Amino acid sequence: MSDQAEGSGHRAAPVHTDPEQVALLTALSALADPVRIQLIRELAAHPDWTLSCSNFDVPVGRAAKSHHFTVLRAAGLVEQRDQGPKRLNRLRREEFDARFPGLLDLTLRLDDVH
Repeated sequence: MSDQAEGSGHRAAPVHTDPEQVALLTALSALADPVRIQLIRELAAHPDWTLSCSNFDVPVGRAAKSHHFTVLRAAGLVEQRDQGPKRLNRLRREEFDARFPGLLDLTLRLDDVH
């Protein structure tokens, strides 16, 4: 194994926030954006670790999509891991539901109404 230089394509591992450390306003803010709701809905409809960031068809560019995932990680909603060139995603439903019972289900149901 050889160490590669910082600029050789390696990116920092994503930072995750434990849902137990998330304030209610942080969670509500993360769930208030239509793009983030779309990301959450798609994750909720697929098994863990099956969607890479490129699988999401949202009306924003790559940098904005990355920002939205950062907000979702900070709110304890999403976990990400790198697998080769892909960053795979998992909805932290069980952990988030333990912290905020019913909030995620309510949010996903309300989105269906619109």
